[in-house]
Amino acid sequence: QLVESGGGSVQAGGSLRLSCAASGYTYGNVCMGWFRQAPGKEREGVAIIARVGSGTNYADSVKGRFTISKDNVKTTAYLKMTSLKPEDSAMYYCAATRWASMTFPLRVTDFGSWGQGTQVTVS
Repeated sequence: QLVESGGGSVQAGGSLRLSCAASGYTYGNVCMGWFRQAPGKEREGVAIIARVGSGTNYADSVKGRFTISKDNVKTTAYLKMTSLKPEDSAMYYCAATRWASMTFPLRVTDFGSWGQGTQVTVS
């Protein structure tokens, strides 16, 4: 089970850190991704962190502003978001899988486990 938290409303230029707490997972065994979906748009991947090691990749739209990380001991993944823009407003989801391509665009179908989402609104 994956549970996201940390969303909220923030002004443009502000920051938020999203968390994804997992139960029933060993984070060292799964690849974690963060996705977002705005009303009327398809779900898109924004960041991914590798199952083994600390390799990461990001969508071009968030490179240099978002940072994905995971704490294998706490079984929690994070998405640090800075310099937020109104176009970053969306429902944000974390997802887990044993394997996924780290090339963007991420494939939603590569991920079998999903959280319920946390809303981010930037004004």
